[in-house]
Amino acid sequence: QVQLVESGGGLVQAGGSLRLSCAASGRIYSIQAMGWYRQTPGKQRELVASISSGGTTNVVNSVKGRFTISRDNSKNTVYLQMNSLKPEDTGVYYCNARMVDSVRWGQGTQVTVSS
Repeated sequence: QVQLVESGGGLVQAGGSLRLSCAASGRIYSIQAMGWYRQTPGKQRELVASISSGGTTNVVNSVKGRFTISRDNSKNTVYLQMNSLKPEDTGVYYCNARMVDSVRWGQGTQVTVSS
C-alpha cells in the first residue's frame, strides 16, 4: 500500500503564493505517476498537474505559467508551487498516486485565495 500525506494549504491573498507538499510512504517503488487535483463545491475533482516516474511533468492550461510540479526523490515528496494565485484557484487540493492496479488519494488540503 501507498500512503500520502499532504500539507501546505492555507489562506492567501490574490497574487500570493503557496507550496503544497505530498509525502509518500509504503510501496513507493510501485508508483507510476503522481498528481495534484483540486475540487470545488459542486464540481468534479479536476487534474491540476502531474509528474511521471520518469520526471515528465504536465500542468493544465488554467494554471500554466503559475503552478509548477516537482519532486524530491530523497524525501519521497512531490510539491506543487503555486504562484500568482487567483480566487478561482480556491478549493481542496488532493494528492494522487497511480500504480499499475490502483490509485491512492491523500486526505486533501484546503487552499483559499481571497480577492
